[in-house]
Amino acid sequence: MTNSSNSKRPELKKEITRIGFFCLAFGAMIGVGWVTAMGPWLRTAGPLGAAIAFAIGGTLMLFIGFCYAEVTAMLPVSGGEVAYAYKAFDTGHSFLVGWFLSFGYISVSAFEAISVGKILSYLFPAIDQWPLYSINGDIIYGSHLLLALIFVSLITYINYVGVQNSMRFQIYLTIVFLAIVLCVVILGFWKGSASNLEPLFVGNSFPEIGAGIIGVFATVPFWLVGFDTIPQGAEEAKENVTYRTIGILILVSIIAAVVFYILLIFSTSMVADWSTLTQTELFTASAFEHTFQSKILVNGILVAILIGLLTSWNGFFLAGSRVLFAMGRGKIVAPALGKTHEKFKTPYNAVLFSGVVTLLSTLLGRGAMIAFVDVGSFCIAAAFLGVSFSYLKLKRSFQNQHRPYRAPGGKWAGYISIGGSILILLAITLPASPAALKWPLEWAILIGLCLLGIILWITSKKSRDTTPKEERDHLILERFK
Repeated sequence: MTNSSNSKRPELKKEITRIGFFCLAFGAMIGVGWVTAMGPWLRTAGPLGAAIAFAIGGTLMLFIGFCYAEVTAMLPVSGGEVAYAYKAFDTGHSFLVGWFLSFGYISVSAFEAISVGKILSYLFPAIDQWPLYSINGDIIYGSHLLLALIFVSLITYINYVGVQNSMRFQIYLTIVFLAIVLCVVILGFWKGSASNLEPLFVGNSFPEIGAGIIGVFATVPFWLVGFDTIPQGAEEAKENVTYRTIGILILVSIIAAVVFYILLIFSTSMVADWSTLTQTELFTASAFEHTFQSKILVNGILVAILIGLLTSWNGFFLAGSRVLFAMGRGKIVAPALGKTHEKFKTPYNAVLFSGVVTLLSTLLGRGAMIAFVDVGSFCIAAAFLGVSFSYLKLKRSFQNQHRPYRAPGGKWAGYISIGGSILILLAITLPASPAALKWPLEWAILIGLCLLGIILWITSKKSRDTTPKEERDHLILERFK
């Protein structure tokens, strides 16, 4: 459709390749959970129990991915979920999804920033210098804040000067990461023993085993969050990347991440008697050190942790800036966020805003940032629910719109996705759940976030009211309106 509005739509440079999209999503999903959470997974469910939990959780996420794949291929514009909610419902729904998403992405970005110093301190213990203050039991070192400043500046600069640089950074790091982890997995299966997998489950009765699997299952969606970074960059796809391919890559990234986690669960458990090491802080590194007595191998794993942290950080940073950009470009909030750089064709104001917020958040330290990430997980899960409803509404109201990819199961994929999203949200909110938000801090953050959103919505009223619907349709949806 042609644009009948006089408003010029800020354009982004189209530089993301197929491998770039895969590395964006997979790199965002892997993070550091495969090392930091391996002990709790095994302690809760055992090797086979944890693997079953990931298989079930991965299947659930795949249905959510089906909805994402169809709507992303149908509406390949920056901001993803913001556009789906806008077309399916209205500006209010679009803002709600965008506000929650941007908080979720930036909170993860901030947590990764402050974690850089923590990870590097395992490699170089002398880094812990200049203790400044303590928050939530976590000491904030001046050296860690300096490292955060350096890495935040690097990530911000890379995303400021062009998505091509961001993708090169993501691709190269993901390749190195996979090379290291592949060696770790091969060594685990080669030198490990199947007898070390015993006991396969935690518990002696079916109810106990089931409770362990559910305990890990409740956390699986949080380790697989990251596939939703692909929709944020869909508008920046190279011309030779079809919209159908973008949708399929969402599903491929989910499957790849599930396989990645399950392989690591088994290979790590086979290396040593897992039941004696589950209390260690970095279980994967400890297990391999216990068996191989190799500092080089352990340092290699620590380097992989750092790389996983950086790929996750870069992926969520890019996604967060695109959500802010989409809301700004659509004049839903702060139109300045919707501007693109004249030379680099990047959403420079949104990138700079994300960088500043990330840097300021590092002052809170890891102890406080964990609370923000937990609330951010709720926000991203809420966005999953929003996309599921958008998927069904778009299927019903825009039956004739071209869909390069169609989700198997039709509407049933949407219903299962809604059920799965609600299940995830219940896992985060029900007090008995192992992943529940903690009272009062995390609930206070969530309530505060909602109040800030209401204030921002009210203060942005003038911008919305002075933008005709036809113009906003073009700004958010371009030719897909």
